[in-house]
Amino acid sequence: MNVSFIGSGNLAWHLAPALDNTAYRVIEVYSRNRHHAKALVGRLYQADVKDSLDFSTSLSRIFIIAVSDDAIVEVSQEIVLPEDGILLHTSGSQPLEVLTYSGASRQGVFYPLQTFTKSKKVDFQDIPFFIESEDDDTRKVVLAMAKSVSRKVYTISPDQRKALHIAAVFASNFTNHMLAISRDITRDNKLDFEWLKPLIAETINKSLTLAPDEAQTGPAKRGDLEILDRHLEFLQSDETIAEIYRVISQHIVDRYSS
Repeated sequence: MNVSFIGSGNLAWHLAPALDNTAYRVIEVYSRNRHHAKALVGRLYQADVKDSLDFSTSLSRIFIIAVSDDAIVEVSQEIVLPEDGILLHTSGSQPLEVLTYSGASRQGVFYPLQTFTKSKKVDFQDIPFFIESEDDDTRKVVLAMAKSVSRKVYTISPDQRKALHIAAVFASNFTNHMLAISRDITRDNKLDFEWLKPLIAETINKSLTLAPDEAQTGPAKRGDLEILDRHLEFLQSDETIAEIYRVISQHIVDRYSS
């Protein structure tokens, strides 16, 4: 079955070649940046760069929108599909309904729960895919495509996908931002961030092995208010970071003191 990609960013960079190595053939890539589309086409077997969103004569059956969340509506408004085309988006946060702007009769969500960077290889077999569609036939087609690249494929409701995406933001984006703050503190105090890496690795591994509640340690977990006050005093030169520390610490204290 032929597939076309709209978008050539981090997700498309990995997903298009993964599908191209299965029974699915990626034959077209459209991107607002033609050079990026050309680079992605170079990773595929027999794909061409598409210069517009008019796919009305395309030989593809499945059209995957892999762009930033805020660009999905714009793409949906401009794209033209063949009569039997299936239009999918890959967002964890955008509702299925954003695709109704396209007029496509068959629509779905094809959401891989992972963070993607072009320079970092990923193994799709271990990445969970979450499928959503209001049409049973479309759902079966999308499920089959997901199972061609992953061992972990699930159907999901709109509310469940929203909750999952929020949980993912806490688990990934917020965790990474905490590491960035940690790096800033070490840099500003002429310390080596490398010293923290064994601790970071052990913390993540322990949280994945045990339940996160069981893995929690630290002064807030112990309710050591004296140490918390010392830390807040140290951080007073940056009120924003001090407030982040205070709010998170208080949440931990409240969680484990009850």
